[in-house]
Amino acid sequence: MDHPLIDLIGQAIAKAEREGAFENLPGAGKPIADLHAPGDAVLDRLMRESGAKPQAVTLKAKIAESKARLAQLTGEEARREEMRVLADLELRLSLEMEAMRRYG
Repeated sequence: MDHPLIDLIGQAIAKAEREGAFENLPGAGKPIADLHAPGDAVLDRLMRESGAKPQAVTLKAKIAESKARLAQLTGEEARREEMRVLADLELRLSLEMEAMRRYG
């Protein structure tokens, strides 16, 4: 179902185009930043500027570190403990990915 004001909005845009309101705008011909998810543009910018990363990215980095540690360990008990840590991280990543899939 269309928005109830879609016709009025279309008419206003058409009138503005006829009057040249869209000519020589700054950034004309350039891609729109953060178009992939306009609703998240502000959040994306704040995260980028503050250096914050999504939880899934952080967990993937921790998993890679844990796998590297595991490859270096030789003691049975140390390997077992690192495998517990790795399993926990992978479970947390799986839950995070499922939450992102379901809720965005």
